[in-house]
Amino acid sequence: MNETKHAVAIDGPSGAGKSSIARAVAARFGYIYVDTGAIYRTVGLAVRRAEQDPHDADAVAALLPGLDIRFDYGPDGSQRMYLNGEDVSGLIRTPEMSMYASAVSAIPAVRAFLLDMQRRTAREHRAVMDGRDIGTVVLPDAGLKIFLTASLEARAKRRLLELNAKGDPSTFDEVLADMRKRDEQDSSRAAAPLKAAEDAVVVDTSDMTLDESVEHICALLRERFGPEATA
Repeated sequence: MNETKHAVAIDGPSGAGKSSIARAVAARFGYIYVDTGAIYRTVGLAVRRAEQDPHDADAVAALLPGLDIRFDYGPDGSQRMYLNGEDVSGLIRTPEMSMYASAVSAIPAVRAFLLDMQRRTAREHRAVMDGRDIGTVVLPDAGLKIFLTASLEARAKRRLLELNAKGDPSTFDEVLADMRKRDEQDSSRAAAPLKAAEDAVVVDTSDMTLDESVEHICALLRERFGPEATA
């Protein structure tokens, strides 16, 4: 029996709109939303606080047994991340933590450490889960797999707006450079590189608004799951 047949796996590069779209789709159908990137960012924060090199696999692996990483949902439905009991949801949303997340996610020990948490969540709940290897590794039997993409420039513009709205003074050129570097790291890593699953539906959001993207994914979900989509 496929215990994750009603899961929706959304993969894609940074800035493609995965989190915003996945969150909206989950809310529309009453599913839970799982932001796996936030989980890896939390590991990255722990590594940063321990003053370890996020590319040093042995040093990072040695930290894992002492980490208690959990998540739950706030009153507004947002995913809250906890590191050893501390709510770090705001602390992990920086460009630096994005790069740390990219580095630690390339370490097989980290991926193994977090894999059961992600799969268990999808088994116990109807979930929309986004990341970079959800359809290929984490939930290979997900009922619907989507690979969201967009041009590098479009993704950088979106991310810049998000950062500036939070008071981050980053410039477009800085965000573009960081995003290009993140793409290269994610696509070239040996462990679960970023790529579309063979049976994924590829959706390019470059010329779509957020609402248009959400409606498109909702239509795919209804088409795939039929009457069971909102069960």
